[in-house]
Amino acid sequence: MEGDAPPPAQGPPVGQEGVQFLLHAVSSLLSDYGWYILFSLIAIYLLVHKLSKNLQGARKRYAPVTAVEPDAVVKQQEALLAARMKMQEKLNAQAEKFKERQKMVEEEKRRQKIAMWESMQEGKSYKETLQHHQEPKPGASTSKAVSKPKSSRKPLRGDGYNPLSGEGGGLVRGDQDAEALPQVDEANSTGVFL
Repeated sequence: MEGDAPPPAQGPPVGQEGVQFLLHAVSSLLSDYGWYILFSLIAIYLLVHKLSKNLQGARKRYAPVTAVEPDAVVKQQEALLAARMKMQEKLNAQAEKFKERQKMVEEEKRRQKIAMWESMQEGKSYKETLQHHQEPKPGASTSKAVSKPKSSRKPLRGDGYNPLSGEGGGLVRGDQDAEALPQVDEANSTGVFL
């Protein structure tokens, strides 16, 4: 009966053969694509981490508002309304002051025109009458320009200077500059300088 028994297996048992094949396949896959797999796993981890933070932030942002006391809301709205009314009153007061100033300026202009017309009818210079009728207002700036005091410096050119006359400012001026130029011997036609 010894002939009926199968011959003993010369390799590893059947269960270990599958494990060795799997181990060989994984090691060849890692050796060929290991770095790509590693970087892909890191990128996926970072992406999931960032998305989870964004989702938590969105949940907090859109979370239902907790119950607020209606009395506190009413008080806040009343305070806001009171502040707006106060600002509006200030604005209205400033507008009234501006209108009053405008009316005063227009009235003054009207008076000046009347005074000018009357002085012209009388044959007088209207400027003199305007100066007599105008009263300097305290604190108001005058429209006359402040003249600068004349400096004591001597002018660069004389009073008779005219740039179109051709006098002065050229390279050659009269006898002074003619002496400085080289002279040519007229007897010698070769142009020898003296």
